Amino acid sequence: QVQLVESGGGLVQPGGSLRLSCEASDEILSVYAMAWYRQAAGQLRELVASMYINGLTNYADSVKGRFTISRNNAKKMTVFLQMSNLQPEDTAVYYCKIIGGRGRRDYWGQGTQVTVSS
Repeated sequence: QVQLVESGGGLVQPGGSLRLSCEASDEILSVYAMAWYRQAAGQLRELVASMYINGLTNYADSVKGRFTISRNNAKKMTVFLQMSNLQPEDTAVYYCKIIGGRGRRDYWGQGTQVTVSS
């Protein structure tokens, strides 16, 4: 069973930056897309950024120009989310997702907390 392990979250001041990583524990065949979601306390989980395997990316309006999704080309894929000019409203638990494998299933990370506060 492939697992996604996230890292890079933490406490940062407004205007600061963080880089989240999401590493697969094993190879996922036929990857279709990757994405980052976030869920603030008491809120629904929302899509922040996505990338199809062909490189096409999409971003939530609230993070356009500040966040960048990317990946490496390793056999065990790692997906990144570079976040800059962070604001208190970016505070949330961030989850990564990779879509692929037999039946094009969803693989989820366990979540990493990002807190933006002075």
